[in-house]
Amino acid sequence: MTREEALKKAVEVLRDGGTILYPTDTIWGLGCDATNPEAVKKIYDIKRRDDSKSLVLLASDLDMVAKYVKAVPSIAVDLVEVNDSPMTIIYPEAIAGESGAAGDKWHLAHNAVASDGSVGIRIPLSGFCKDLALKLGRPVVSTSANISGEPSPARFSAIADEIKAAVDFTVPPSIDTESTGKASQILKVGLRGEIEIIRK
Repeated sequence: MTREEALKKAVEVLRDGGTILYPTDTIWGLGCDATNPEAVKKIYDIKRRDDSKSLVLLASDLDMVAKYVKAVPSIAVDLVEVNDSPMTIIYPEAIAGESGAAGDKWHLAHNAVASDGSVGIRIPLSGFCKDLALKLGRPVVSTSANISGEPSPARFSAIADEIKAAVDFTVPPSIDTESTGKASQILKVGLRGEIEIIRK
């Protein structure tokens, strides 16, 4: 399967509410359409994780981010413009749908955001995952491909068979040429320019 074929298939699965196993700009991730609450629930079920914990999302660019948060603080714009390594930014106010709402592509799934209404979004610098969000036209869930509490897999070979069997589509490992094998840094930004380092 070529890269373009894998991209096309992954987008089809995401649009149909399915789940994928795919290489991100950091580590291998479990993904789904971040606007589909039923698909997001599948991700929590696969990870055996409590849905009170929020998920990281991937967006193609700041324009996409701006559609799903109430405000993009100017400090976030500055951080994205100078960034040269994987960086997740937690924005204070996500635009999320009501609990149980489905089919609304202009709101993030209620279960994809934190209980305080914030949401972590990363804009990949390049690669398969950036193209995935671009082609889907919506943010993509990106959570580590492991059972909750177990080590995050840096490479495809480290992913548990249980995880591989649970998803609807797995991107061929041969397409993974840009994963760093390390989790991104996480910064939390406030509307008045505050920055808190969550993970270096």
